[in-house]
Amino acid sequence: MQQYGLIGYPLGHSFSKRFFTEKFENEQIDAIFESYPIDSIQKFSELIAAVKLNGLNVTIPYKEQVIPFLDELDENAAEIGAVNVIKFIRNENSLRLKGFNTDAIGFENSLRPYLQPHHTKALILGTGGASKAIKFVLQKLGFAVLFVSRSSADGRLTYNALNKQIIDEFTLIVNASPVGTFPNIDECPAIPYQFLSNKHLLFDVVYNPAETLFLKKGREYGAVGLNGEQMLVEQAVAAWEIWNK
Repeated sequence: MQQYGLIGYPLGHSFSKRFFTEKFENEQIDAIFESYPIDSIQKFSELIAAVKLNGLNVTIPYKEQVIPFLDELDENAAEIGAVNVIKFIRNENSLRLKGFNTDAIGFENSLRPYLQPHHTKALILGTGGASKAIKFVLQKLGFAVLFVSRSSADGRLTYNALNKQIIDEFTLIVNASPVGTFPNIDECPAIPYQFLSNKHLLFDVVYNPAETLFLKKGREYGAVGLNGEQMLVEQAVAAWEIWNK
């Protein structure tokens, strides 16, 4: 039996576990998928020594921290600087771990159908591992990109700096942070929603709840809103292809 799993911390309700468990049952695949909530990346080595894994998904907060434990990165993961899929390559007496980033694939495939010609500049809310994959995709698509976070830095704005001019100009806004995730459904990124319009496209990597407060407030001002569920489906499909090629 093949064994797959997800590392992160904390791990509550897992999309990956549900997706792959249903896939294995429906397609009669002899495999299991387990969640492995490790409270320190240093426990990664203990996990892979104890369990004979075929592949792992990686989520918050380890998409960047796991990289030093890997033997190799594919080209996109190396450029992005974050990993959400690990392939276990086993030979007779050796094991190599190769990192991939399917967040980028998932984001691009789910975003593309909704893009309009006026979508040329994007704000990315948050600076974690997911934001790196999103920046990679948007720059590939020709977007001008700015990060927004609580602290300022080069190429980064603070939430307090956002005004009508900036919101008018940046018509794609991506929440790449976990703000608004269940059970904290009454929270949302602190952007000036009153400046949004029907020209805006809001993308939230959060999928639970299906309509976050970020998306709900955006729709009140005419913006189109997308949650992260399709992105997760697309990245999971891509992960399965990587594990089995």
